Amino acid sequence: MKQFWCAVCLMTSGLLYATNAPAEASAPAPAGATAQITAPGVLLQQMSQASKSLSYEFAYVSVSKQGVDSLRFRHALFEKRPFAQLLQMDGPRLEILQRGDEISYFEPGLEPFTLSGDHIVDSLPSIVYADFGRLAQFYDFIPVGRTRVSDRLCDVVRIVARDGTRFGYVVWIDSETKLPLRADLLDRDGEALEQFRVISFVVDPQVMAMMQGLQKVNLPPLLTVPVSEKVEFDWNTNWLPAGVAEVSRSRRTLPGINVPIEARLYSDGLFSFSVNINPSTDSNTERYIRTGRRTVYTDIRNNKEITVVGELPPATAKRIADSVVFKAQP
Repeated sequence: MKQFWCAVCLMTSGLLYATNAPAEASAPAPAGATAQITAPGVLLQQMSQASKSLSYEFAYVSVSKQGVDSLRFRHALFEKRPFAQLLQMDGPRLEILQRGDEISYFEPGLEPFTLSGDHIVDSLPSIVYADFGRLAQFYDFIPVGRTRVSDRLCDVVRIVARDGTRFGYVVWIDSETKLPLRADLLDRDGEALEQFRVISFVVDPQVMAMMQGLQKVNLPPLLTVPVSEKVEFDWNTNWLPAGVAEVSRSRRTLPGINVPIEARLYSDGLFSFSVNINPSTDSNTERYIRTGRRTVYTDIRNNKEITVVGELPPATAKRIADSVVFKAQP
């Protein structure tokens, strides 16, 4: 059963990784989908716009519980189409290229491939691409003051969920260019789970000139994602954090184990998670693993294994799992 549980964790983690960007963009919003934006909210919107429109290059480090990665990110627009490159600077050469809505991955030992998307998911923190008008309904944007990062004066803003059920961010925004120069992902106790920190950067049209070669590069073939069939489940969640909506659902079988799994993917536009249900004869009850921002929480009820996987504190994952209800069978 341990092997099966690990397989579930890997599959659902991959689901979240692969769908992170579109999930955030497409999560349906309730009526009155935006709230009045405060001054810190306007600053965050300016940060998002600058990150998508300027020609710039970042040299930065990404710090997490798994270690420290050194990376370089370039971005420019050609005829309103985004062109970008993310390059891992240490160890094996890992490169991700963006040309318009094509994202191509190059990694040693793997066949290069291309996916559709509007940005490179691993490049900048997800907070950069958020819809702050929608988030303002459920998060507070708190000005913290000014300080220096990379020898630049920055405005500091904290992003906190009002219901206290999710992680938060502190973002350092360059006062002149409005680009993000640092972002800390914090748990509910204020402990840093991840950090994005720019070491040096340049904003210059020359970055556009360096990226022009991408226009003629032959990219790997585009992988098509199968269109998911509309499926009905005999279960639902009775509680979700404020602002969270279902993005997609699927029914699939784990390779080599032949166990069907039903999954619903949820997002609030900033953090994503999935709820997964499969048959089980295991006598163990609840267990969980937390690695940085990722929590995997499992409980067994009525011969059903309920697994919540995603960017959630363990207590929130448990509350969601406890809220799952099954329809009475006829």
